[in-house]
Amino acid sequence: MTKRPKIREYMAATLVTLPPEMEILRAMEILLAERISGAPVVDAAGKLVGVLSKKDCLKAALNACYHQQWGGAVADYMSSPVETMEADLDIVEAAERFLAGHYRRFPVVEEGRLTGQISRADLLRALVDNWR
Repeated sequence: MTKRPKIREYMAATLVTLPPEMEILRAMEILLAERISGAPVVDAAGKLVGVLSKKDCLKAALNACYHQQWGGAVADYMSSPVETMEADLDIVEAAERFLAGHYRRFPVVEEGRLTGQISRADLLRALVDNWR
């Protein structure tokens, strides 16, 4: 049997990350400016503590509509705990994880530290590249 590629070979390694104490409105502006649907939330020590998605931001925006003011930090709205994938996970196992859940992307960790992100599109490219 051929050795299967690992997700580290296909993941995005350059990511926009957010600190948990950042003001939620500023975080929304960053997501919109970068045209991304979410970002990992990383503390000062580099530990992944959550993920902020556009859906989380919609909750914050709706809350602002009800209370007539913006407020709160990323930590107040982010999703946590976070499901992750290990960088050395092979692409077939990763595909099985995607199919078993509803996430469009997973943060990738190595020895507990955030090293990248793998999306459905990244994984599809990996599968096509390896089994044409």
